[in-house]
Amino acid sequence: MPLDPQIVEVMEAMASLGLPPADTVSPEEARANARLRKRSPGPEVAKVEDRTIPGPDSDIPVRIYTPEGTGPFPILLWFHGGGWVVGDLESADGSARNLCVGGQCVVVSVDYRLAPDTKFPGPAEDCWAATTWAVNNSAIINGDSTRLAVGGDSAGGNLAAAMSLMAADRGGPEIALQVLVYPVTDVNFNTISYTDNAEGYSLTKVGMQWYWEHYLESEADAKNPYAAPLQADSLVGQPPAIVITAEFDPLRDEGEAYAKRLTEAGVAATAIRYDGMIHGFFSMASVVDKSQQAVDEASAALRSAFSRSGHPSPAD
Repeated sequence: MPLDPQIVEVMEAMASLGLPPADTVSPEEARANARLRKRSPGPEVAKVEDRTIPGPDSDIPVRIYTPEGTGPFPILLWFHGGGWVVGDLESADGSARNLCVGGQCVVVSVDYRLAPDTKFPGPAEDCWAATTWAVNNSAIINGDSTRLAVGGDSAGGNLAAAMSLMAADRGGPEIALQVLVYPVTDVNFNTISYTDNAEGYSLTKVGMQWYWEHYLESEADAKNPYAAPLQADSLVGQPPAIVITAEFDPLRDEGEAYAKRLTEAGVAATAIRYDGMIHGFFSMASVVDKSQQAVDEASAALRSAFSRSGHPSPAD
């Protein structure tokens, strides 16, 4: 189907800013330009707290969102997108708020170190440190460590999938759901979606190649499942997943391929493609109807997964 009219309006508004493509400027300029883009706000939540937690090499800033209610609440670790090079707590704020309210969970949004200043596996290890911190300090954040999910969009989806793989390799924690929003899963620029959507739809093939070049230390890293989850030998025993993709997105096919691999491994994985959408649409919920639909789907998946895990409530 053609581009959604609401997406066309968003793209025209972004084009009117006149910002150069990320791959034509320095990482520092790309980050500054990303901060100039208008962001879709999220709903009010009961509490928002900024704090720092210990990381593998330096403290990691996190932002903790708490929903209305008494708790303890399920916990969602959320990792922002931006090709591992751009993005921050502010760019993730709208999505984190939406998922806090919709998923009825505490959201820990993670400001992991960015490439190329910190290349793989540094950002992934920051996310792992945040995930284990949230589990070990669940009481501090009014969270229930037995009901844990990980999620993210784009590079953040990549990191969420990596957390699930790490948890399997490192003896836990148990993850109830991975929310993978147009995730990066492989270093493969030859898919049909890369060919069909190489340019003209926000994220470009050249741009994605630029992000990968900044993230990976060596060619060998492209075969490491923590960098490219589709390279994992086996996905048996991985957490259930919801995989959200967009029709006009270079990353569409690799996200759907990952969902297929999960399903073939016996994992309960739901793949939902949003027609007429582009990369980045998930964070546009206040202005794009299908974005709100995707947020609602992710929120419903979170609530369902949390209801199946952890301590049964008296009503169960």
